[in-house]
Amino acid sequence: MKNSSFIQRFAEPALLQLAGSFPVVVVTGPRQSGKTTLVRHSFPGKPYANLEELDIRTLAEEDPRGFLEGYPDGAVFDEVQRTPHLLSYIQGRVDETRTPGMYILTGSQQFNLLSGVTQSLAGRSALLPLLPFSFAELAHTDRAPKTPEEAIFKGGYPPLFSQEIDTSVWLGNYARTYIERDVRSIVNVRDLSQFRNFVKLCAGRTGQTLNLSSLASDCGISHNTARSWISILETAYIITLLPPYYKNFNKRIVKSPKLHFIDTGLAAWILGIQSADQVNSHPLRGPLFESYVVSQLLKKRFSLAKESNLYYWRDSHGVEIDILIEQGDKLIPVEVKSGKTFSPDFLKPLQKWLNYAENEAGECMLVYAGEKELKTHGCRVIPWDSIHDSLPPGL
Repeated sequence: MKNSSFIQRFAEPALLQLAGSFPVVVVTGPRQSGKTTLVRHSFPGKPYANLEELDIRTLAEEDPRGFLEGYPDGAVFDEVQRTPHLLSYIQGRVDETRTPGMYILTGSQQFNLLSGVTQSLAGRSALLPLLPFSFAELAHTDRAPKTPEEAIFKGGYPPLFSQEIDTSVWLGNYARTYIERDVRSIVNVRDLSQFRNFVKLCAGRTGQTLNLSSLASDCGISHNTARSWISILETAYIITLLPPYYKNFNKRIVKSPKLHFIDTGLAAWILGIQSADQVNSHPLRGPLFESYVVSQLLKKRFSLAKESNLYYWRDSHGVEIDILIEQGDKLIPVEVKSGKTFSPDFLKPLQKWLNYAENEAGECMLVYAGEKELKTHGCRVIPWDSIHDSLPPGL
């Protein structure tokens, strides 16, 4: 029987479609993003084994063939990164049968997991990243945030919407267990305080162009170490790096990526924000709102089992488009403003960019923290809570 309190995930159709085509589907993402709930809800008849549990993991490690024989028709294996060697034995099983959807795997540390999948299950598996809830997934429940400040402060991790729990307390524990323990262990960081400071400096740079030299200097680490730690945070789905769109449009452009925290609730906690009201007056309200919009777009894209198609653009004169969405031969420019009252001045960067892009530009969009949707000067103005529904299907 399916869980009546289950909040429908938009990734479920893609998951079922992939399971109809590939012998193995790997659902990855940060801890507590809802992977286990999704796969058990989507495949209620499949046997389930959690490889975090010591006795199950020990059996899988000591007798992998015997372990898999206990699941002759396949299974859901949770946290499979704990037993990476098992993937090569799964390869042997699926090569014998080639049964679609035989194994559904989840993993929250995609560092080791992806290398194992690439080596052992290439051509046999599909990857589906699952991020925390999008606003659109919560919109039809009584748990959806009512204001943009609440949406930024709370973020999207499922336990915050299924339990009566203090947001700051939960996020604090999450940061300590996932970032400071699991993520840090991947690169064997010895100085916890230095790594903690690095993550805080990154949170303070959300929504901003990444300057690795400045970040390394402020943290007191080498440029190469900063690059390595950024890569780990990106692979752990803590941050995403929005690449610059390299088409020149006859102007010199900035070529560094833009850093965004995927979950603004986590970024807000790291920055010391203790309530939704504090978001409103915080000096990083604008960048946090921009990161929130990027995360909503990224969640929609990932829920379709597609890679990110998001970029940003800035020229040497400071003309910037916060987000460019690549759609075929068109680029959809998206400007982001944290103000709640629309002003025609919000559209100026879009109008300048349209002159550069000419025929390559798609319909321009402005996302703001207000409530009214409108169309003006050839641009769609979209409220903060309508991002998902306002985008064309498949975007």
